[in-house]
Amino acid sequence: MTRPRRSLLFMPGSNARALEKARSLAADGLILDLEDSVAPDAKVKAREQIAEAVQAKGFGRREVLIRINSLDTSWWRDDLAMAGAVVPDGVLVPKVSTLEDLDKIGARLNEVGAAASIKVWAMIETARAVLDADKLGAASREAKSRLAGFVFGPNDIARETRIKMLPDRATMIPMIIHCVLAAHAHGLEMLDGPYGDIANLDGLAAECAQARDLGLDGKTLIHPSHIEACNAIFTPPAEEVAEARKIIAAFALPENASRGAIQLDGRMVERLHAEMARRTIAIADAIAKMRN
Repeated sequence: MTRPRRSLLFMPGSNARALEKARSLAADGLILDLEDSVAPDAKVKAREQIAEAVQAKGFGRREVLIRINSLDTSWWRDDLAMAGAVVPDGVLVPKVSTLEDLDKIGARLNEVGAAASIKVWAMIETARAVLDADKLGAASREAKSRLAGFVFGPNDIARETRIKMLPDRATMIPMIIHCVLAAHAHGLEMLDGPYGDIANLDGLAAECAQARDLGLDGKTLIHPSHIEACNAIFTPPAEEVAEARKIIAAFALPENASRGAIQLDGRMVERLHAEMARRTIAIADAIAKMRN
């Protein structure tokens, strides 16, 4: 199933009001957070509130992920036990750097009897994770990893590597592309990290457009005001969808059934364009269903 992941909004698990508000927001997905947005003395309460929110359902077609605490804390094992009990769509794990990390996550989910439907999303937030992104992606071939995708975490990478965060992200682009290649080579989704300047909607739009053009499938967000622009930029334009349908229709004609390439409106179109067109149509149709 093709699922739109244009916008996934972080919501602090310690804020019950925010968890309730999440049910009415236009984000494609929600990341109910136990990590950065939750103070140490609020971790247990946040875990309880997220469990209640997920069990109560009411999130509609939105994808629901739970971001657990990192594996170097004392909380992650209980976080995964809770997730296994309430069955979100997936868990988002910070600072995944090694295959051993993925093994620990998969083993703990199996230990608590978590449903196979609960997928794992790995945050790429360390130099080691970027360097070994292909190795991490390859782990998705084993069902025990449950790996569904990567989320790029530029802030932690900048902290560890001393690479400066510039407005146009020029310093980060090589790493982003490397991770996009690794993710898509193994059939995984790749989501961008959040844009930090909440009031700068022009800057947000520019970064969303850059992420889209670099091949990312959507963006994580830290404020509801960013949802509309993010959704608009990651939605295939109507003319692109119409062109995709035209390509599929052309290849469906009997005279083109065995052809690897055809002429359409004066240009050469290959089977690979038909594959790209199918994904465009699938995303557009899935977005349309979410609106209904």
